[in-house]
Amino acid sequence: MSEVKVASSNGIPPPSFDLPLPDRPDIITANIQKLIEQTPNPRHRFIFKTLVKHLHQFVNETSLTTDEWMAAIDFLTRTGQKCTPLRQETILLSDILGVSALVDSLNNPVAGGATENSVLGPFFTEDAADVEFGESIASEGKGDYMYVEGRILTTEGQPIPNAIIDTWETDADGFYDTQYADRSHPDCRGRLRSDDDGRFGYRAVVPIAYPVPGDGPVGELLCLLGRHNMRPNHLHMMVEAPGFHKLVTALYPEGCDYLRSDCVFGVKKSLVVSLKDIVDDEEARKRGFPRGGSFKLLQYDIILLTEEQSAAIRTRVEEERGVITGDEKY
Repeated sequence: MSEVKVASSNGIPPPSFDLPLPDRPDIITANIQKLIEQTPNPRHRFIFKTLVKHLHQFVNETSLTTDEWMAAIDFLTRTGQKCTPLRQETILLSDILGVSALVDSLNNPVAGGATENSVLGPFFTEDAADVEFGESIASEGKGDYMYVEGRILTTEGQPIPNAIIDTWETDADGFYDTQYADRSHPDCRGRLRSDDDGRFGYRAVVPIAYPVPGDGPVGELLCLLGRHNMRPNHLHMMVEAPGFHKLVTALYPEGCDYLRSDCVFGVKKSLVVSLKDIVDDEEARKRGFPRGGSFKLLQYDIILLTEEQSAAIRTRVEEERGVITGDEKY
């Protein structure tokens, strides 16, 4: 005989107090807040009290209809269903609503000339191939030649050797490698390390502006809001070194039409860079470009904060903003 399954509780008993029956809408909000007060972890308690406060306030202020709320639930359901190991529609939703950029900026304030952050985006992967100094992250034919070079430095200008640099970008058609159904290996992405002087250098292709995926719920939402789905051309970089705060950033070549209306709000003034035109066949071949000719040169030094510097700056900024983090007194 097959085992009979019986529905069971999660083992948590009813609260030790009685809640009034919700005869009015405001009682619903009051009741859920009373229950959230029982949350053991103070940070969790603070987050969900605040979330419910603003969510219920939003419902009240908009007089949200049942049909509208069901449409929202359907939208969120389809957003999750669109996700795959290589496509993150939920991150994309966070991006186009500005939440990713806001969370990143609040959690990564800088000072002392440190490099600012930018959004990670939904196209980072863990399978980037290791690239030696001067090698290419892109296979031949993926776009116009570009050489990227600079140094990884402390805020005091000292080199940071052996820093791990993950970098990725689109090809000349505006696609990341993960967007190709026949992807067999990583392309237009790589992982390298800075040398003893903090220097790094690698071959890449000139990035172009591209649309975020428009064939899912997030694409529908952008059209509903009358917003374009374009990102300005950029090169992603993520830099890590022991004792230093991890940096997720991107560099944005100047002159793009979408710099000031990036659909995911990732551009910062300090991250806008100029590309130099190098019209020198001999130099191009010396840099390792097979076809020679000309190439673009991107030069940019990346300055990292130590973990201690980052923590101190964040504490100071939160104090200036009067941030409440939800410790035991709340």
